[in-house]
Amino acid sequence: MKPSAEDASAANRNFRSSLVNYIRVQALPVDKFGHQPRLYALTKLIGEGIAYDDDIVFAAAWLHDLGVFAGHRPEDPAALAAWDNVRYAMEKSPAVLAQCGFPATKVADVVEVIRTHQPHLKPSTIEGVILRDADILEQLGAIGILRAVAKVGRDTRYPSFTEAAVPLRKALATLPAALVLDSAKKLAEAKIGLLRDFLAGVDQEAHGALY
Repeated sequence: MKPSAEDASAANRNFRSSLVNYIRVQALPVDKFGHQPRLYALTKLIGEGIAYDDDIVFAAAWLHDLGVFAGHRPEDPAALAAWDNVRYAMEKSPAVLAQCGFPATKVADVVEVIRTHQPHLKPSTIEGVILRDADILEQLGAIGILRAVAKVGRDTRYPSFTEAAVPLRKALATLPAALVLDSAKKLAEAKIGLLRDFLAGVDQEAHGALY
């Protein structure tokens, strides 16, 4: 007997809530949890009117950064510098998805989306394009600024504001051109303007002493 549409819908809700609850516990430091729901919200905006599998995008959005969470990544600075957090997420995601009741036939697609979510890569599926564009948008605008500044003094790569400003300048210079979908480019416009104005303000107000 085939499951009813209502049963399928309930199963869908269950895997989603299970996955969110899992990441809620794993996302450390705690501010890292917000990236996942924001990212998924962006995928919904970007993907409006586009035919794609939302289950795959949802799962990839929630699992793609598993390897950057404390408790999953190495603590030793040398090991951390060589750490491939994407590979880690790809390797760990199938077991997590199975535990959450995610459809087994879609697991490989989720792993592929995770593999290509970074700006320098070219996604092989529309789900990958949507997630990659959304992840780029998260690095621009007010949220991009907050995420960079939050790392100052906590991330060994960013001991001061000067180092934290570097990825923001790089994001402004390189990421807008990396966006693929028109919907994402439209959403990026205000974010680009805000980031540009912020960095101009930093240059004006720092008087050569940002540190």
